[in-house]
Amino acid sequence: MLIRSFPAGAFGTNCYAVASGPRQECVVVDPGMDAVEPLARMLADDGLKPVAVVLTHGHLDHTFSVLPVCDGYDIPAYLHPRDFGMLSDPARWHGPQLAPLIAGVRLPDPSDVKPLDDGAVLSLAGVELTVRHAPGHTRGSVVFSLDLGEAPGLLAGDVLFAGSVGRVDLPGGSWEDMLRSLQDVVLPLDDETVVLPGHGPATTIGRERATNPYLAQAASAPKGRGL
Repeated sequence: MLIRSFPAGAFGTNCYAVASGPRQECVVVDPGMDAVEPLARMLADDGLKPVAVVLTHGHLDHTFSVLPVCDGYDIPAYLHPRDFGMLSDPARWHGPQLAPLIAGVRLPDPSDVKPLDDGAVLSLAGVELTVRHAPGHTRGSVVFSLDLGEAPGLLAGDVLFAGSVGRVDLPGGSWEDMLRSLQDVVLPLDDETVVLPGHGPATTIGRERATNPYLAQAASAPKGRGL
């Protein structure tokens, strides 16, 4: 398995390319702000050909470049339907920090985006991505499980970071939902699982289980109902 990444834009959103090896087809994950040119350079370095864009959620720092990337390579995008509203009406779903980005941004029409369903297995570019709906950061947040060869992997978006979890104070966020996602989706994973987050460095489930205070809180809390 070949994983390449770079931090895109002012928010340092990790944009990934996932492929079975060099000079193969690949899947692009979360092309954020100012991602088009660095993504093209990264793909050229390994001779990768993108076949799809998959989005962990609908926030602009993860979707900002999805339309030019999809149009440029003539490929589809995938997003959970509960975040489609972030594409059709971004001003409603973003806090004041992201408001300046909304003016003039071009996002896909939701009708042109393929839906991600909980439990679905996407077979793209020789890679299998298992989708798990993990709301909390947004209503439509998902994570993608995959086999990295030597260990399981998790493209975690903004659900789980090294030492932290995604914020829940923006529209559509919910700590109750995040708690349930940590309990039901994250904590059952093997300690060896390599976490590839939406921001910051990679980590492992074992390391986070031992040191992340939010996972500790989720592990000790009664099972949440979520929404």
